Amino acid sequence: MTTSSTLPSTPSQTVGPYLHIGLTWQDGPFVVPEGTPSAVWIRGRVIDGAGEPITDALVETWQCDEHGRFAHPEDPRSAEIGSGFRGFGRSDTRSGDYGILTVIPGRVPDRSGVLQAPHVDLSVFARGMLHRVVTRAYFADRPEANAADPVLSTVPDDRRQTLLARPSTDGYTFDVHVQGERETVFFDV
Repeated sequence: MTTSSTLPSTPSQTVGPYLHIGLTWQDGPFVVPEGTPSAVWIRGRVIDGAGEPITDALVETWQCDEHGRFAHPEDPRSAEIGSGFRGFGRSDTRSGDYGILTVIPGRVPDRSGVLQAPHVDLSVFARGMLHRVVTRAYFADRPEANAADPVLSTVPDDRRQTLLARPSTDGYTFDVHVQGERETVFFDV
């Protein structure tokens, strides 16, 4: 007997809430070793549409060092990077917030050669999300560089503040709002 009907597709599954169990490791939040003289913390919360912290999210960061060099084999200057700089950090939010120990990155050119303002790229994975979201944290105390940044200048004026990390006692604060009135600007990558 032959049938002409087909079975429906299996629905997609969401990410988590297992992220903090399987994807963390001891060096995760340390882009630079503790004790690095120019190190700063970037701390924040991942916040849902109701304004509540998401305690089962994972935040990953990627950035260049203070001189605009990436810890990556495709960067010809990577051999000049000081020991201990990894360029990559990962922190979960099970305590209500995330924290990444890093340095303020240098300026790097975009594809057309225009210098970008110092920034850290962030990927956020959380429950209820089928795919990660990607954003950038620029530094609020660098207004001149931010004003000339070719990416930040494409963001509407009233939304740019969602991409600014604010100075705090030991570094910067950068909250990521995944939904709602204060939703962070995310980039299609």
